[in-house]
Amino acid sequence: MLEWLSDIFWQEHLWFPEGLGWADLEDRDGRVYAKARDMWVVLPITLLFLVVRQIFERTVATYVASLLGIKETVRRRAAHNPTLESYYSHTSKYPTQSSVEKLCKQTGCSDRQLQRWFRRRRNQDRPNLMKKFREASWRFMFYLLAFICGLIALIDKPWLYDLEEMWTGFPTLTLLPSQYWYYMLELSFYSSLLFSVATDVKRKDFKEQIIHHVATITLISFSWCMNYIRAGTLIMFLHDSSDYLLESAKMFNYAGWRKTCNYIFIVFAAFFIITRLVIFPFRIMYCTWVYPITIYPPFFGYYFFNSLMLVLQCLHIFWAVLIIRMALRFLPRNVSEGSRKATSTLPTSLQQTTYQKNENKYPKNKL
Repeated sequence: MLEWLSDIFWQEHLWFPEGLGWADLEDRDGRVYAKARDMWVVLPITLLFLVVRQIFERTVATYVASLLGIKETVRRRAAHNPTLESYYSHTSKYPTQSSVEKLCKQTGCSDRQLQRWFRRRRNQDRPNLMKKFREASWRFMFYLLAFICGLIALIDKPWLYDLEEMWTGFPTLTLLPSQYWYYMLELSFYSSLLFSVATDVKRKDFKEQIIHHVATITLISFSWCMNYIRAGTLIMFLHDSSDYLLESAKMFNYAGWRKTCNYIFIVFAAFFIITRLVIFPFRIMYCTWVYPITIYPPFFGYYFFNSLMLVLQCLHIFWAVLIIRMALRFLPRNVSEGSRKATSTLPTSLQQTTYQKNENKYPKNKL
């Protein structure tokens, strides 16, 4: 059964233009080509990323946070109450007035005590500032290093300057060592993000992030198997060119450097719009969607690859709207107003963590 499914999945007409096949990608005469079995190395590298991340966050990121004055926040925990805990977990975190009245009768608590319990319970689930800073630091470090590695790998390649060069000789494109490691590291990193998404800070665009990670992993894997190596490296490099700016803005925001955060975010917004809404659709997608059909007739791999590109572009538009809204608040004339109204609506939230300042004003009644 598995062999039959494998034969169907790897049919040459699905992966190659007419007249080409797997035999064209056999290593010979010193030329090496990408192969699906090469991706097994992603598994140990992904595990290594998960381990290195824990070490980095507990040592380097924590040390940097202390230098910037970020400290662990100790929050007052809600007293254990099975009735309220059951309602909080299974019904709602924000009880209605009628529910409050019923819960007061069941628990013998006053209205104020009940509201305080739910407020403290919600605060327990909120990620603290240190956790957010550690995650942002890890992503900043990787995206910056990935951007530098991508620049080194592509700086002397003709297809970086003339995108149509990415199809010269397709599909018999020789795999270079720099391309191999660039691919494996990027694929392993996004795989590690998918594994850790359950324990990371859950943001409002959680579902969009999952779609993005899955689409990215599939796109990288598929482009590797069908030897869209040059197109794949350009796409990864384009995304890495702005992501580290956003993570650095988040780090300064969590450290309370609001003006620095605002300026970096405006630069990031400009880079994001140029790379994701101009270069990606009108240059990269043109050279993967329009130009290839002038060289060979369309096939399944061509349609599947560009469908994934379209998914990424839809996410780019979704995030661009949120980013532009936030960037407008950070402009000089709106900076004070934007600082007060900023919310965590971005894909990689820039919300300044705030706490319930009035919590301690109530009498210290215990539930």
